[in-house]
Amino acid sequence: MNKPLPQRPTAAFVGASWAALLVGAITYLSGLWNASMQLNEKGYYFTLLAYGLFAAVSLQKSVRDRMEGIPVTNLYFGLCWMSLLLVLLLLSVGLWNATLAPSEKGFYAMSFVLSLFAAVAVQKNVRDSAGGAKDAAPQPGDA
Repeated sequence: MNKPLPQRPTAAFVGASWAALLVGAITYLSGLWNASMQLNEKGYYFTLLAYGLFAAVSLQKSVRDRMEGIPVTNLYFGLCWMSLLLVLLLLSVGLWNATLAPSEKGFYAMSFVLSLFAAVAVQKNVRDSAGGAKDAAPQPGDA
């Protein structure tokens, strides 16, 4: 039985995904750059962004691998979920206790979530584009 070929993402969706990732991450980072907080606080929020992007992409890849029948251990899959939930918890606690205006807290939260969502979309596009090119080539034994 032939497996259906994954559809390649459109150029518009690829562009929108990259734009959302860049807008979210640059907005978040520019907010940190201009913030009047101590350097250790800026480092905390920067680390959360880097950890969050990695955790979101890793979880998305693990979910997709499982859907495609590629083995992913339960331990790694659980660590991916734990990492994503942990980074969201750490951001929430950090913002809750921060001496920032509510609008600034919302700014950081929304740009963070936009960055995570966009990173997942970009990773999906990269994988679909690479997989579509590989799957489109004739395979030995195809008739």
